[in-house]
Amino acid sequence: MTQFSANLGFLWTDRPLPDAIRAAKAAGFDAVECHWPYEVPVQDVVAALAETGLPMLGLNTRRGDVAAGDNGLSALVGRTYEARAAIDEAVHYAAQIGAANIHVMAGFAQGAAAHACFVSALRYACEAAGHHGISILIEPLNHYDAPGYFLTTTAQAQQIIEEIGAPNLKLMFDCYHVQLMEGDLSRRLERLLPLIGHIQFASVPDRGPPDTGEINYAHIFRLVDKLGFRGPLGAEYKPTAPTDETLSWMART
Repeated sequence: MTQFSANLGFLWTDRPLPDAIRAAKAAGFDAVECHWPYEVPVQDVVAALAETGLPMLGLNTRRGDVAAGDNGLSALVGRTYEARAAIDEAVHYAAQIGAANIHVMAGFAQGAAAHACFVSALRYACEAAGHHGISILIEPLNHYDAPGYFLTTTAQAQQIIEEIGAPNLKLMFDCYHVQLMEGDLSRRLERLLPLIGHIQFASVPDRGPPDTGEINYAHIFRLVDKLGFRGPLGAEYKPTAPTDETLSWMART
C-alpha cells in the first residue's frame, strides 16, 4: 500500500512546524518533510515527531540571501564557505531531529566552473552526512519556476551522482519538475529507480493537488509500488484551499 509524506513547506503553512506535524498525523500521513526549519527550536520538532510517531524524511539547505535572489549556494563559484556552512547547519539540525535526507540546493549558476563547485560541495556534504547515516539528495528544478537554476534534468543529476559515486548521494525525483522538463515519467521512474532516494508529486501544470492536471497519479502510485519503491511519497503541492480540504485524493489511492 502506498504511503505518503506531507511536505510542510507547502501544507499547513499557516501553523508552526510542530503543529503542522500534528496536523499531518491527524490527516493520515505516514511521514513528514520540510524545507527550512532552522528558526524552530529543535526540541519542539523532536517533541512533535515523538508525539505523533511520524518520521521526518528530509529538509533543505538554506537558499542563501533570498532577498538578493539566491535559491541555493552549492554551485555558486566564490561562495564555497557559505555553501559549506549551510551544509554543516543542515547536517547538525537533521541529525538532531532524526531526518533521513538533506536536499542540497545548487542555486542559480551555469557552466563548467559551477559544475565543479557543485560536485565539490556534494562530496563535502556526503562525507559530513554519512557520519550520521543521512543521505544527500539533489533535485532537478524546472526552468519555468526556477529559471537559471543549475540542475534541471534527471540526466544531469545522474551524471553528477555517478561522477561522485557516494553511496549516500541520491536523486530527488519530483514528478512535477520532471514532467515539465522531460515527461515520460513511467519510463524514467523505472530506469532511474536505483538512483532515487525520494519521490515527490503535485499536479501539472499548476502544482496543485494531485487529483487534477495532466498526470494520472493513480497510475504513477501503482507503478512506484510495483517497481518496489517503499518510501513514503512526498505530497509537495500548493493547496487550493485550506490544506485539510484538499486531501480527498488520499482516500482514492
